[in-house]
Order: sequence, then C-alpha cells, then structure tokens
Amino acid sequence: MQKTEVLWAPIEQAYHWVHRAVHILNNHENGSATQVRVQYDALLQEMADHKATVGSLASAIEQFLKVTASFAPGLFHCYDLADLPRTNNDLEQCFGAVRHHERRATGRRGAIPGLVVRGSVRVVAALATRLHHYTAEELCLWDYHLWRQVRERLTYREEARRRQFRFRKDPLVYLAQIEARLLQT
Repeated sequence: MQKTEVLWAPIEQAYHWVHRAVHILNNHENGSATQVRVQYDALLQEMADHKATVGSLASAIEQFLKVTASFAPGLFHCYDLADLPRTNNDLEQCFGAVRHHERRATGRRGAIPGLVVRGSVRVVAALATRLHHYTAEELCLWDYHLWRQVRERLTYREEARRRQFRFRKDPLVYLAQIEARLLQT
C-alpha cells in the first residue's frame, strides 16, 4: 500500500474534477445555459492549468478537454430549452420511440422509406405528441400558406424518391426518357 501511495493523489484529483464536471452539468441549481457554461469553462480552465499535477493522467485530462471542446457548441442548449433531450441517450430514446411506432404502424422491421420522405413532418409530430396531448382545436390548420410550403417540400421529396425508384427499376428506359426530353427542348 505504501508503494502505491504516491499514485493515489493524482487519481484523487482527476476524480474530483470529473465529479465537479458531473455536478455542474447536472445543474441542480437550475441555472441558465450561460451560468452553467461559465462554471464549466472555469473548471476546464482549472484542469488545463493544473493538469501537470496529475502526472501520467495528464494525457487523459488533455483528451477530456479536447472532446469537451468539440462538443461545447451544442452542450449547453438543453439548459435553456426545457424539453430538449440532455444526452445522446435521451435523444436516441426519442428517435427509438419514433422507429418503434413506425414499425408497429407499417409492419416493416427495417428502415422505413416513408421517414426519408416525410420525416420532417412525422418525426416532429411524433416527438411533439410525447410532450403534449393536442386537442382538435390545436390541430386545426391556422396558416394555409405555411401548410402549402410544407406540402410542396414533401411533394418535391416524394418525386425525387419516385425518380430514384424508376432509375433503379430500369436505368436504360429512365435515361432514354430524360434524353428524349432534353432533345425536345
């Protein structure tokens, strides 16, 4: 035990930093994104300034700082937006629920092509209904022009998907039709 005693201080310090990071990110004080970010940045600066004190764990601290810097732009939004999933696991659970319902509705076990075309509407609707049960009045069409824009985008995607299918089904016929249209103009 006495031989390894010198190794424990750096481990204890690194462990303390990680636990402080967890405490800050858990945000039990319900601070804003800016407040959490300021606290977290102060901790990261402390870690960067004193990483030499943890000996051989300095490379692990450097990696922690590097990974945190790459995630930093999107790390703090969840503190200002109440229903935004806080972790990748929470986000995956949301999308997993959408995939589960799509599989139940379509009977397909694999990827659902309809999500590629209509995902911008179906995924948003599925996630929104997890947070709130809407009444008929809330679901009424309020902005006809906005609805038309969404419909146009969906129609465009459906047509692109149809063209892909036609090309895969018979590429020579598809290309001949395009060539004929090109020569007509």
